Amino acid sequence: MKIAVEGCCHGELDKIYETIEYLEQKEGVKVDLLVCCGDFQAVRNEGDMKCMAVPAKYRTMQTFYKYYSGEKKAPVLTIFIGGNHEASNHLQELPYGGWVAPNIYYLGYAGVVRYRGIRIGGLSGIFKSRDYRKGHHEFPPYNPETLRSVYHIRNIEVFKLKQIQMPIDIFMSHDWPRGIYYYGSTEELLRKKKFLRQEVESNTLGSPAAEELLAHLQPSYWFSAHLHVKFAAIMQHPPKGNAAPRVTKFLSLDKCLPYREFLQIVDIPERPGSSEGLEYDPEWLAILKATNTLQRTTPHPWNPPENNGLHERWDFRASEAAMMQVVEDLSGDLAVPDNFSATAPSYDPNKPHPQATPSYNTNPQTTELCAKLGLTDLYAQAEQRRDDVGRAQGSTGGEEEEDDEDGDSVGSADEPSEYPTDTSGLSSSFNPDEITIEDEWEEVEGEEEEEEELKAEVTGEELSNAKAGEIHTPSRLVLPEPKCGVSPTPLPDLANLPPPSHSTPAAAHTQSRVESAVLGSGDDEDVPAARILKRTSNESGNAGSRGPTPRIKRRNQVIYAAVEDDECEG
Repeated sequence: MKIAVEGCCHGELDKIYETIEYLEQKEGVKVDLLVCCGDFQAVRNEGDMKCMAVPAKYRTMQTFYKYYSGEKKAPVLTIFIGGNHEASNHLQELPYGGWVAPNIYYLGYAGVVRYRGIRIGGLSGIFKSRDYRKGHHEFPPYNPETLRSVYHIRNIEVFKLKQIQMPIDIFMSHDWPRGIYYYGSTEELLRKKKFLRQEVESNTLGSPAAEELLAHLQPSYWFSAHLHVKFAAIMQHPPKGNAAPRVTKFLSLDKCLPYREFLQIVDIPERPGSSEGLEYDPEWLAILKATNTLQRTTPHPWNPPENNGLHERWDFRASEAAMMQVVEDLSGDLAVPDNFSATAPSYDPNKPHPQATPSYNTNPQTTELCAKLGLTDLYAQAEQRRDDVGRAQGSTGGEEEEDDEDGDSVGSADEPSEYPTDTSGLSSSFNPDEITIEDEWEEVEGEEEEEEELKAEVTGEELSNAKAGEIHTPSRLVLPEPKCGVSPTPLPDLANLPPPSHSTPAAAHTQSRVESAVLGSGDDEDVPAARILKRTSNESGNAGSRGPTPRIKRRNQVIYAAVEDDECEG
């Protein structure tokens, strides 16, 4: 099964699907699934744009609305997680996941599904220590604080994911697991993103929560985005008991912009006899049911139960009986129902409505799933809490007591947080929780002359000759030797990767010792030659003809120049 992996989507669905179509025609293959690693921007209308944490002048409709309205349909099943530039009011309707448009599925705050037997999990948002222990209390209309806190990861979601026992094939997070940069070409990363050096050297770059999940889940693949750079790594985990050590192949991708490496193909074998469609995962649904009473919609800090004598229950792993009960709750049918329904009006380019207010509605998909499994609709509960607080304030004239800035509040004062609530001392120049991509817009200043054309670059090997399970690694990115705290075992499959290719001609490339060890000298006749796929703006041929390289109009190059924002995030 060929899976296309996209970095930051930024609402550019038309361009992404056209790139996939070009790749399919060029290579004579069929992409079965697209996974997007955040900043998807499922913006339905002008009101949704006001719920997206970007400067107002960079709020652009992009193309998702076409798929939401039914004007277009996604040509390939698309699964995505949320990032830190999202229409949060829309995604909050689906805390447990659901369809945001036909054939486009959101995994929720956290989620696991199955497609053709492949288990795909994900965690939406980015890590921010001050909000990590809070409940999902945000509800539109957002204020400047909740506009950002709404997409911050919560410990309850990490706790749920840590109950998983069965192997995960693919996992997605928007920000990187902390420390993953030590398992790849760190110097190459720092050459591209020089301002990350201090965080890398102090090991404060990335998410400690994702780092914890990486160690627990040990998926075969982990895909991320957020830093707008392509980076590959291989991490060999310490063995658990007598089991052989597992290996995770990590890949982070760029965003959909000219000359950027934003799309990659991964070839993963299907499970024999598996269903053809998207399915719920019984273990995950059993975990959701078991942890439902732990969920909160208040801003007060909370720590998950531990085996410390203070909690009646701390183990919420799914038993076989619990999983069978889930199957019974769903009447034996694990297929995700094709039950998308629009909950807000779609943008009409012929009738713009710039003064539209954000909509907030419960979603029938969530209502249906909650009714079947006995779950709480967090969005509806947050709305009820907001109404109750409003009535209380109206009758007393007071205001609800909020947490202080460091997150210390009643209820958990005697229980320390899993992570520091104040990380300001970790870095004197950059916030380690939400990385400032300060050079992002300098990188594209030299591309002004191509303002009307998109040259999307997709690099990869010959898919038909590739071995199943290999990441196709293009120019200047290599899969390094696996590193771990134990003596690594030989990994013969990883030694047969093709030599690196280049998107710019006549650029001398000297292989590092790590590259030579993993990629070899490049003289192996059994290794297929790498192929470069490009879109260029100087096609020849008659207008309107479909040549080998399609033309795509560029709509916006500088979408989110967050340098003007107080909390500039990637």
